[in-house]
This record gives sequence, structure tokens and C-alpha cells, in this order.
Amino acid sequence: MVAILAVATLGLSACAPLPSAAPALIAARTFAPAFELQGRISASAGEQAASGSIDWRHAHGTDSFTLLTPLGQIAAQLEASAVGAHLRTADGQELSADSAETLLPHVLGIDIPVASLGRWVQAAPDAAAEVRNRDSAGRPALVIDQGWRIEYLAYLSTAADSPPARLDISRGDARIRLVIDSWTTLP
Repeated sequence: MVAILAVATLGLSACAPLPSAAPALIAARTFAPAFELQGRISASAGEQAASGSIDWRHAHGTDSFTLLTPLGQIAAQLEASAVGAHLRTADGQELSADSAETLLPHVLGIDIPVASLGRWVQAAPDAAAEVRNRDSAGRPALVIDQGWRIEYLAYLSTAADSPPARLDISRGDARIRLVIDSWTTLP
């Protein structure tokens, strides 16, 4: 009888649910409303391609982008605020528009949502974005936002709140690769 009870107990314990795996670590990411970054950028869409360095200052509702050629010469400067945007290119061309989103494609050749780009470079996507994968520190590794695929290939350090160091942003044949060399959160 004892043997039958032991077998029955073992059989029932085999049917018990397995303990669930620990939930994936999710690092708290905050969005800095003001930052400055310097890095290298390459953009391509079909046959069009551009590469060089970027200095970007995002603060208090304004954006200032300076794009440099691989040789360090200014290729374009873009200033944007709530009242509009102004682009100056190395060849002397000047364009104005309602937003940076309208003018940035003249430089990069890609129509990209500039408002979202500020969140993407911080790995702090808004609530509408889908975080598909996280790295071992719980930081976003793959995000899908507005049809764009944002891959975080490296972070500046191992800290959970570290900003990204390498991003690959793509949609269809449009691709931006960004290597961030320097990142500063501004007051």
C-alpha cells in the first residue's frame, strides 16, 4: 500500500505546474528633455547615401544639428524650434520650413520622424512603441515604432541607465546607423 501511495504521489507531482521563469529584467529608462550628443552617422535609402559626423543639441523645444563631412567640413546646419526650421548647406543653399522633419531629408535623404528620433537616441521609446527585445541589463535591444525598426547594438556602459552608443534605425530600404561618441544630459 505504501508503495502505491508513493507512486501515486510521484505521478501527481509530475503533473504539477512548473514554477514560472523570473520576469525579464526591465531597466527604468527616463527621457531627458535636453541633451547634446556627438557622433558619426551614415544614412542610405536606395541609391542615395550620406555619411559623416553629427553634433546635435536638443534643448527646451529647439534642435540644432550640425552635420559634417567625413573630412570634418560642415555639410549642413539645421536649426529648429516651435516657430519653424532653417537649413544652411555647405554650397550656400538656405531652406526654411515648418519643422526639422521637413528639412532633414534634404541632408540625409531619408524622411524620418525627428520628434521620435530624440527618444530613440536615448533608448526611451514612448508608450506607443513596442519593445520587442531587451539586453541582459533590461535595456531595449529592439524597438518597433511607427514602422521603424530601432536596434540598440551597444550602450556607452553596462549601467542600466546608460545611453546607447550604437543604433541601427531602418524601415524598408531606408537605414540610419548612428555611433554616439559623446553624450551629455543638459539642465
